[in-house]
Amino acid sequence: MRGKRSKQYRKLMQQYGLTFGFREPYQVLIDAQMLQDTSRFKMDLVTGLERTLHGQIKPSKVHRVLESPLKLNTISIAVFLSCKLTLYLVITQCTMRHLYLLPTSTPTSSTPSTSIMTMSNKNALIDLARTFERRRCDHHTLDEPLSTLECFTSVVDPKGSGTNKNRYIVASQEEEVRRWARGVKGVPSVYVKRSVMVMEPMSEGSLGVREGAERGKLRGGIRKVGEQGEKKRKREDEGEESVKDDKEANKKRTRGVKGPNPLSVKKAKKEFVAEKAGAANGHDVGDTKVLHDISAEQLITVGPDIPTSYKKKRKRKHKSETLALRDDAIVDMNHNEDASISA
Repeated sequence: MRGKRSKQYRKLMQQYGLTFGFREPYQVLIDAQMLQDTSRFKMDLVTGLERTLHGQIKPSKVHRVLESPLKLNTISIAVFLSCKLTLYLVITQCTMRHLYLLPTSTPTSSTPSTSIMTMSNKNALIDLARTFERRRCDHHTLDEPLSTLECFTSVVDPKGSGTNKNRYIVASQEEEVRRWARGVKGVPSVYVKRSVMVMEPMSEGSLGVREGAERGKLRGGIRKVGEQGEKKRKREDEGEESVKDDKEANKKRTRGVKGPNPLSVKKAKKEFVAEKAGAANGHDVGDTKVLHDISAEQLITVGPDIPTSYKKKRKRKHKSETLALRDDAIVDMNHNEDASISA
């Protein structure tokens, strides 16, 4: 398979997986004509399907049959069961009956054995089909099997809803079956053309479903972004309101500039203006100069007849001094009493 076509098939299966939920291992529904053509072209059916679908086919409980005609003897059965390839496909009961009803003929010198269905080729096809998983279409009770179209319709879309609920991939050589598969949404179709396995592009119905899903995702994303924007704006508004409330609360709590602790600050120094003292004594104090000393007990003034001192404040004595005075007084009293007694 060429690289360009392989890339197209891989992208196509990715679209089926994203839109309709296809996943590995895939379920491929095979008809009798597909088995005949792959055998006539000497193609490996499982390997070709894996290469075309870019995925694994659903594994089977029974191992894959070799391409050469299988003779049912002890040695061939042992080789058959020891094969490590455990891949299989899906086949219906009607398809199995079609294989049993295939006409056979003996090869002649004019017609080679590869162009006609011999008994050995027929048995090989039947043995190969037995390794596939059987889908019960409930048509085995009929006298004759149904056509491939009717049987596939009952398996893929039994309710006629136009959907592929079980995610089957149809591999058929009949044009009528492939035309029906295009009408059902989400049904990949595979066929063989000149010994090349081809997968049909996505049908119009499937494309419509894919485009609708893409539009829904786009609208959902826009709606989600819009909801996120609204939530973000709401959060911003709420944040601004909370900031405003905090600012108002802080404004209410502010009490101005705080000053120092009054108990820890040195007391303010009193200022005595000499003008008041001079005015009280009836002197002219125009040339009076006032000097402020650090001491609060003295005020030095310079001028005619201005007092140089003021009444001192009462100074509180310390407790130790009062105790010492009391002790001295008691000692004096005792001394006087002793003197009087001696006299």
